Amino acid sequence: MAMRMPMIMMTDTITAIAMTDIAVLLRLQTWFSPAFPIGAFSYSHGLESAIEAGVVADPETLTDWCASLLRFGTGRTDAGFFAATHGTAPNVAAAMAKEAAAWVPTAELLLEAEHQGEAFLKTVRAAWPHPELDAFAAELGARPVLPVAAGFTAAVHGAALGDALPLYLQAVAANIISAGVRLIPLGQTDGQRAIAALEAVVAEAAQSAPASLDEIWTSTPAHEIASMRHETQYARIFRS
Repeated sequence: MAMRMPMIMMTDTITAIAMTDIAVLLRLQTWFSPAFPIGAFSYSHGLESAIEAGVVADPETLTDWCASLLRFGTGRTDAGFFAATHGTAPNVAAAMAKEAAAWVPTAELLLEAEHQGEAFLKTVRAAWPHPELDAFAAELGARPVLPVAAGFTAAVHGAALGDALPLYLQAVAANIISAGVRLIPLGQTDGQRAIAALEAVVAEAAQSAPASLDEIWTSTPAHEIASMRHETQYARIFRS
């Protein structure tokens, strides 16, 4: 019996660690799922205008559009602010939310980022309450943009940056692809091919996320023009 007790304790410890890791991964999967209620389905991130103009018209151009955003555009800035907010104090994260909002290039993209960020924080606080999230919400003077809300929340709930950031960027890309599937239109299989083709780009974007706010930059003028044109597009389905 004396020899068995350490083995039982060790097994219990390993099981507890495994269950903790699984719980965190399950939360990330839930938060970054298309089914999470932040209204992501109603935004195209400027894609609707690009399709109207014929710039994006097939699986290849849709994949290229998303890849550019991840490498050089809002995907890059999102990654930078997600990483910068991850693990910070509530008041620092709240200040970061203001700076991140200033980086959003158009009115519609800001609407998208802020409304989704507000819904994300509200839903997580209701279903997975945590005092740090309450403190963060209390410090905010406006709606938090999504990457800041998501980055802070992931850290509060024990998710490593290396796990959370790629899943967040994958969710961003998948939502744009979903809009493309509906707008171009494409078959569901073509949409999944585009998502598969972006796996390496998502990993690259996560690994090369800006290490500090001084390293954040963006260079996707075509996307920003498309977003601005969407504001006055005569007939449209999406909010951005």
